[in-house]
Amino acid sequence: MTDAYYELIDPDDPLGERFVASSHVVSTWGSSMQNAAPVSALLVRALERCSPRDDCRITRVVVDLLGPVPAAGDLWVRARVERPGTKIELLSAEMVATGPGGAPRPVATATAWRFQRSETDDLPSTPVEPLRPVTEGQRRLPEDGSDQTYIQSLDWRWLNDILNSVQAECWAAPLVDLVAAETMTPIQRLFAVADIANGMGSRLNPTEWTFLNTDLTVHIHRPPEGHWIGVRSENHYGRDGVGVSRATLFDENGPVAGVQQAQLVRRRQTSDIPN
Repeated sequence: MTDAYYELIDPDDPLGERFVASSHVVSTWGSSMQNAAPVSALLVRALERCSPRDDCRITRVVVDLLGPVPAAGDLWVRARVERPGTKIELLSAEMVATGPGGAPRPVATATAWRFQRSETDDLPSTPVEPLRPVTEGQRRLPEDGSDQTYIQSLDWRWLNDILNSVQAECWAAPLVDLVAAETMTPIQRLFAVADIANGMGSRLNPTEWTFLNTDLTVHIHRPPEGHWIGVRSENHYGRDGVGVSRATLFDENGPVAGVQQAQLVRRRQTSDIPN
């Protein structure tokens, strides 16, 4: 499989929908673990399909990574309504993988608020400096070679030096589907990109530092439209190995969401993956 992050193997497994991942999910922090973006997008897919309602939409998602999500082996994803309601509902989703002892264990969770839609077209919007258009970005295409990771699964348009700028800005779009033979929804497409905010604007040398995020929190005030997702990101670091990444997500019509991520910041040691 080369055209999707995941393949659905069994939709009726007792543990949840069963998937296998492709090499497109591999994290830059280690070949045995997944990047958080495909993981969060797959959890969002489950949330969107959980007791769906045409009169509601997801407004906030919090993804928690309980440890490295394995890139190999089976994955199970399931979702449920935690708090039903007419106007407001709370949903949850869980990703399960085989643990070291062979038994399935949770590796990532997500919760989402789902609000009932209403007409608010006349309300004012806070001005946000727009991103420069996609056509002004520097094209960064996937590289050929054996080191396929999630980074190579995106079509990039850098608007500045996204590694070293105080406010890093770029456009990105997945080059593959989330699940084989499925078309991504706008919210799934948003989450297939959102996690890149953690690495943008870090101003840290990745050969000397690791800055792994344990979560991804996204508030969506407007569902994105179109092919491209824009990211404007900045990072803040404390003096004790804790950081936070903050970002605004865009489509080509303007801002659509806000992102925050907690970071574990460490100088590189022999082992770079936390237990």
